[in-house]
Amino acid sequence: MNHLDPFPGPMVAAVRAASRICRRVQAELGESDSIEKDDRSPVTVADLAGQALVARRLCDAFPHLPLVGEEDSGDLRRRPALLERVVACVRTEWTAAAEAAVLEAIDLGSEEGGPEGRYFTVDPIDGTKGFLRGDQYAVALALVENGAPAIGVLGCPNLAHPDGSQGLVLLAVRGRGTRVLPLDGEGADGGSAPCAVSDLEDSEAIRMCESVEAAHTAQGESAVVAKELGIMARPVRIDSQAKYAVLALGGAELYLRIPTNPRRREKIWDHAAGSIVVTEAGGAVTDLDGVPLDFGRGRTLSINRGIVATNGRVHDKVLRALRGLRG
Repeated sequence: MNHLDPFPGPMVAAVRAASRICRRVQAELGESDSIEKDDRSPVTVADLAGQALVARRLCDAFPHLPLVGEEDSGDLRRRPALLERVVACVRTEWTAAAEAAVLEAIDLGSEEGGPEGRYFTVDPIDGTKGFLRGDQYAVALALVENGAPAIGVLGCPNLAHPDGSQGLVLLAVRGRGTRVLPLDGEGADGGSAPCAVSDLEDSEAIRMCESVEAAHTAQGESAVVAKELGIMARPVRIDSQAKYAVLALGGAELYLRIPTNPRRREKIWDHAAGSIVVTEAGGAVTDLDGVPLDFGRGRTLSINRGIVATNGRVHDKVLRALRGLRG
């Protein structure tokens, strides 16, 4: 028995349950269902309900493992009407949930991570602005082991499954590849199929994904890199770690994230699940300098600058183009 075998089933089940909450909320989203955090980023009923649910399920299954989560309950405790809606959402999947238990579950995500041992990291809605627009978002959960992702689960309710149905889950286990599952399914194996990155090597034919939000990536610099590579197609702008999913499924060859602020460092929950989903599908993920992502430095990728994810075959070409950008 592999030491990772107990984890995929509960992790996939938690992501599916959180994804069901997100679909319900997105379908009925109202103006009062979101608030603005101190950093001016939005958080919704679904972010908070999703983290509570995932945290509770992981705590029940693996009570001794810490969780690094994006959200906390601080604002929620001061907004009783919003708390009432969050608890109602949680109860669609956790029927006995009480207010105190929901708040406690959200705050289970307050851990800091670190270089040794195991911890989970979750982003209950990666791409909240896309979620609010009715576009792409992802429920992202990873198990990090000694500073590197060991398992990644991405739920993408608005991405098309290869069979044409709406919604999918990608499951990557270190050394075992990446598989695609239906969003509405049972177990970590039922209905799953292996997926792989594209085998394209011609840089001119690269299909590039980048963030919709201009604040997330330096789109002008990305355009310079694309020109250097001879890329003909315009970039596909898509929210969230759904970009990693598209890459892992062979629908693109490059995801580029060039920070607009040189001091900006990425949060671990924004890349842990997506990065292993791509690498186990045969791709490559580094920072802009070709340095592997280090998830053992706390809540941020503090030694890494930006993100380059590719199908692997064009990775070196992209890094050379980036070196030219720096002069």
